[in-house]
Amino acid sequence: MSTQVVLITGGLTGIGRAAAVAFAKKGANVVVAGRRDEAGQALVRELRSFGSEAEFIRADVRKEDDVRAMVDKTVAQFGRLDVAVNNAATEGDRGLITEQTSESFAATFDTNVLGVVLSMKHEVRAMQAQGSGSIINISSTYGHEGAAGASLYVGAKHAVEGITKSAALELAKSGIRVNAVAPGPTDTGMLTRFTETAENKAALAAQVPLGRLGLSEEVADGIVFIASDEARFITGHILNVDGGHSAN
Repeated sequence: MSTQVVLITGGLTGIGRAAAVAFAKKGANVVVAGRRDEAGQALVRELRSFGSEAEFIRADVRKEDDVRAMVDKTVAQFGRLDVAVNNAATEGDRGLITEQTSESFAATFDTNVLGVVLSMKHEVRAMQAQGSGSIINISSTYGHEGAAGASLYVGAKHAVEGITKSAALELAKSGIRVNAVAPGPTDTGMLTRFTETAENKAALAAQVPLGRLGLSEEVADGIVFIASDEARFITGHILNVDGGHSAN
C-alpha cells in the first residue's frame, strides 16, 4: 500500500513516543500530538532523521475543538489518515474508592475515556470519507482485571475496551478496523509514578511470568502489527502485550 499516515495522541513520551519511532522506521508519515511544544518539535526532528515526514500538533484530547483541528490538520497536511493511535492517558490519583471525588474522577476519565471518544469521533469522520482506516486504542491489562487502590484507572481502561469493541461492531462494514493494545507492566514514567517506590515497581515486575517489565518498544511493535495489513482480518480485538501477566 501507499505510505501510511499515522496520528498518535500522547505521542511525546513512553509508549506513544516509541510507537512514533517504530512507525517512522517503517517509513510512515507520522503526526504526534501532545501539549508540550519543545518536546514535540524535538521528537519531530528525530522522526525526520529516519526519513519520515513528521509533524507535531499541539492538542489537548479533552477539548473537542483541539481534537477536531488535530485531525483536520493531519488530513490537510498528508491528504488522508490511515492509522490513529489513541494513547493519551493519565494514571490519575491512586486511592481507595472511599477517597475518590468528582474532581479525581474527572481528572482520570476526561483524558482516558472522553479523550478516546472525542479522538475516535473525528478520526472516524476522516476515515469514513476515504473508506478505510485502523484505530488502535491503548488500554492496559487493568482494562480486564482489577487492582486495589486504582479503581478509577482500572474503570477508565475497562471503558476503553468496551468502547473499542462497540465501535468495531459499528464500523465493521465501513473498512475501518478498531482494536486495542493492552500493555502489561511496562517500564515507563507513568508506571514509575503509579508504583511510587522502587520496591513497589520491583514487586510488580515479579508478577510478570517472563520475569521483567515490558519495554515501550515491545508494546510499539504490537501497535505497528495490529495497524498493518497483516492484521487486516482483526477487529474488535484486545491485544495483550504483557509478558503473560494476564494469563495468571
